[in-house]
Amino acid sequence: EVQLVESGGGLVQAGGSLRLSCAASGFTFDDYAIGWFRQAPGKEREGVSCISSSDGSTYYTNSVKGRFTISSDNAKNTVYLQMKSLKPEDTAEYYCAARPYGGRWCTPSPRGYNYWGQGTQVTVSS
Repeated sequence: EVQLVESGGGLVQAGGSLRLSCAASGFTFDDYAIGWFRQAPGKEREGVSCISSSDGSTYYTNSVKGRFTISSDNAKNTVYLQMKSLKPEDTAEYYCAARPYGGRWCTPSPRGYNYWGQGTQVTVSS
């Protein structure tokens, strides 16, 4: 059974940093695409970043470029989202999603993933 568990969310002041973790289990962690998404109240789910295992290629939505960094630790079956210079508009529930055995490409579209975590709340105060 594939499981994704997010952690690392919390309350932080504007300009601060957080590191989200997505711990994966239930599939071989050498061929995957994993994405980070966020959803604020009343808004659609937004693709924030993703990584594909085949070549480590990454994607970032424009609003987080230069502030967020996605990375993976295959030994720990974990993908991270390092978030710096946080802004109040980054406040949302953050989810990770995985497409096991589909590591040649990643996409910011939620439809590109088969499995989802339960989410972790990030709140940035002004």
